[in-house]
Amino acid sequence: MRKVLKTLAFTLLMGLAGGAAAEGLLDHDYRPLAGKGEVNLKQKYGGEVLLVVNTASKCGYTPQYEGLEALNKKYAAKGFNVLGFPSNDFKGQEPGEEAQIQEFCTLTYGVKFPMFQKVSVLGDNATPLYKELTRATGVAPGWNFHKYLIGRDGKVIGQFPSKVTPDDPALVAAIEKALAQPKPR
Repeated sequence: MRKVLKTLAFTLLMGLAGGAAAEGLLDHDYRPLAGKGEVNLKQKYGGEVLLVVNTASKCGYTPQYEGLEALNKKYAAKGFNVLGFPSNDFKGQEPGEEAQIQEFCTLTYGVKFPMFQKVSVLGDNATPLYKELTRATGVAPGWNFHKYLIGRDGKVIGQFPSKVTPDDPALVAAIEKALAQPKPR
């Protein structure tokens, strides 16, 4: 536990000290899961605190959907959103089509937080958002349900490995601290 807390503290400090440039991090368009048209993340979610998570339906961490939805519901009125990005990058644990993923998330875990198109989160094939998150933190997702916390200013505050659950005190404290910051003008 002590090692996990040290790692989390380090990643938070790295995020605060050398966070991503706010300008381009969120300025990307993604299609809502099984939807049409695209949403520009900066236009839609700029000024909010965001928890960006790569998800999968057939993973040991899949029950985290429930906790992510609870976080989203608890803090949404304060300007917080979980943004889910299904990915099949880890041992084929998200093999379904987008409509199947959407149905699974909604019916099994009651997911209402924004979910976007299925993407790649690793290496050269990573979507631009994930390339920038990796560059900003120096850490690519190691598995499904890796979490990146982005502040109201559009900068990465920190990253949390898959084993950090949505109700983990360090993650919740980081979210609450970020929500306490004023919205940029």
